[in-house]
Amino acid sequence: MQISSLRGLAVGLLLGALAVAPQLATAGAEPAASARLIIKLRPIARTETEARRQVLGHTDRVRNLAVRSSLSLRGSRDLGNGLVGLALTTTLAGARLDATLSSLRADPEIAFAEVDQRRSARALPSDPLYASQWYLRGVETAATNFEQAWDSTTGDAGTVIAVLDTGIRFEHPDLTGRVLPGYDFVSGESASSFASANDGNDWDSDASDPGDWVSSTDALSGPLAGCDIDASSWHGTRVAAMIGAATDNAVGMAGGNWNGSVLPVRVLGKCGGYDSDIIAGMRWAAGLPVAGVPTNTVPATILNMSLGGAGTCTAAYLDVVEELTEAGVLVIASAGNDSGPVESPANCAGVLAVGGLRHVGTKVGYSSLGPEVGISAPAGNCPDVNTTFLCSLSLITATDTGLTGPVSSSYTDDANYNIGTSFSAPIVSAVAGLMRSVNDQLTTAEMITRIKAGARPFPPQEVGLPICPALDDTTGQCNCTTSTCGAGIADAPGAIAQALRPMARVVTPAGTGAGTNVTLNGSVSSAAPSRTISSFAWTAVSGNPNFVGATNGPNVTVAVPDVGQVKVRLGVTDDLGRSDAREVTLGDPPSRSGGGSTHPLVLLVLCLLLGRRRFYR
Repeated sequence: MQISSLRGLAVGLLLGALAVAPQLATAGAEPAASARLIIKLRPIARTETEARRQVLGHTDRVRNLAVRSSLSLRGSRDLGNGLVGLALTTTLAGARLDATLSSLRADPEIAFAEVDQRRSARALPSDPLYASQWYLRGVETAATNFEQAWDSTTGDAGTVIAVLDTGIRFEHPDLTGRVLPGYDFVSGESASSFASANDGNDWDSDASDPGDWVSSTDALSGPLAGCDIDASSWHGTRVAAMIGAATDNAVGMAGGNWNGSVLPVRVLGKCGGYDSDIIAGMRWAAGLPVAGVPTNTVPATILNMSLGGAGTCTAAYLDVVEELTEAGVLVIASAGNDSGPVESPANCAGVLAVGGLRHVGTKVGYSSLGPEVGISAPAGNCPDVNTTFLCSLSLITATDTGLTGPVSSSYTDDANYNIGTSFSAPIVSAVAGLMRSVNDQLTTAEMITRIKAGARPFPPQEVGLPICPALDDTTGQCNCTTSTCGAGIADAPGAIAQALRPMARVVTPAGTGAGTNVTLNGSVSSAAPSRTISSFAWTAVSGNPNFVGATNGPNVTVAVPDVGQVKVRLGVTDDLGRSDAREVTLGDPPSRSGGGSTHPLVLLVLCLLLGRRRFYR
């Protein structure tokens, strides 16, 4: 989805029918027709008999699956971890598509099957331009206050932040020396058609952005039929510069991270990109193997995804996010620009979804909202555009002047304005990069928790403005709440302060521990780099736990009752007085120890429901 800046008459003369007003391009929750699917193969059961024969590879399994399901395949692509992208020889629609998906989902070798949908860029949003970068400077309520954060750190050379987007323009002076080679995962429609990729080939090592314009002719027929007409966005260049533009060099603009590297991963072309390409790009960016692609030797620990489409989180996205979380990678995604429910993949569990704010700290009219939003950041707004045709509160960043292919490096301004949650996300990604620079031991969950904990509260309610409802696709500008816009306003110094706190961590034995003495191991706790843990303190939270022995060491023993639960807390403090805490619950939950028996039919229904939930995830 994209909010385009106003274009001049030259756009119309060049392309005939390019849009000159802001547009929204939205992918549907379930396409009416598709020639591409994503499946996940279950691991092959290794019974004694099966162990004697050769385990089938992905290609043979897909071939056998196609025969069983009467699928006519043009090809398949191994995306890793059992995920496979399928390209069909014909487009399926309506009942045929539904029947094919139902058949695949019923196959015992398939964990899930879904449509490989297109996703699109969300929005177009020393350092002579720094004075205009209000979102960095702290001069507005919603600003992220990077100036204060830079007093503590300007980033670390070893930090890598991946930008999964349209690719970048490597020659831009504010990105030269800051950008790694990257990779291109935009696939072709066939062996001879590369309309969306727009570079004449399939996956390759060239992550440069050739332009993503769509002309009126493109949109009439062929692979780009029905796509929104617009000039090239240079979207990936804009996003990358907000994270890592060269700073303090008397050229152009400032980036949130002065050090470290940006890893461009091209997953969007003309009219966006498909889930299968995006998922492969996510795995590759994190250093995970992708079939047929050289392993990424400089893996990113933060992935910025300023892209998305309507609908709930798919099983494929959830699967890869879980894999990345286990690998210690944080995924940050823009919430969306439809003023409705948070879009996918931002609405996936484990992803930090970023909503958009006006300069005064209220939700900007177009930003998506809801309980999945983790935090909000400036998205740009144009209160004066209807009278002056200028946008004084745009988000300034790098771009190119070309309407189709690249022409010359440039920067956005009040006339070529750029707004959207696409640019809220890289602001938060830059904050996360600064956090990594001061403490690279944080887990993904700890990063998300501490970014939220470091947020500033939303301002007092603006008179005359409604309170944001939990979910309402007609909502425009409104007063944020923590259930609609996340934990608060992203704050760089606040997040760094949180990152510098020690990390209370507890290892517990398997099981509930009911009726036994359980030893909890808190020695795995640690302090931020160059700091040490100075004290441990175990305390009761609920259930009157009985401690056996000392409670001021790294480990403690708790006598867990036969019935009921107890909760204890480990508090740790470092040598600078910073602290953290972790709570642990032991014992049987009330449902297992509440007295009385459960009717067998109730147990049967519960088992069936739980099984179904696991099956569909």
